[in-house]
Order: sequence, then structure tokens, then C-alpha cells
Amino acid sequence: MADQIQEALDYYNNKAKEILNIVNSSSNLKPDQIIHYGEEMAIIEYKITALEVAKEN
Repeated sequence: MADQIQEALDYYNNKAKEILNIVNSSSNLKPDQIIHYGEEMAIIEYKITALEVAKEN
């Protein structure tokens, strides 16, 4: 079970890095795009937090 949690954590951490790279490398994002990426990051961060709690227990 711990391996599956770690795999999921790795996956979501990579997704978060991808989004950050997109946002940081783009100089012409529209407000709607920034909001969209922010919402995606919020969801990913929530999942990462939940997985970290599950991993500790």
C-alpha cells in the first residue's frame, strides 16, 4: 500500500512541476489561463496533502 501511495505522490508532484514550468515559462498568459492553472494546482496540492497524511498513517 505504501508503494502505491508513493507512486501517486510522485505522479502528482510531477504534475505540479509541469504546471509550474508552464506558468513560469509563459510571458503571455491570459487571466483565464492563470485562473485555470491555479485551480489545477489547488486540486493537486489537496491530493498531495491527503496522500501525505495517508502515508503517515
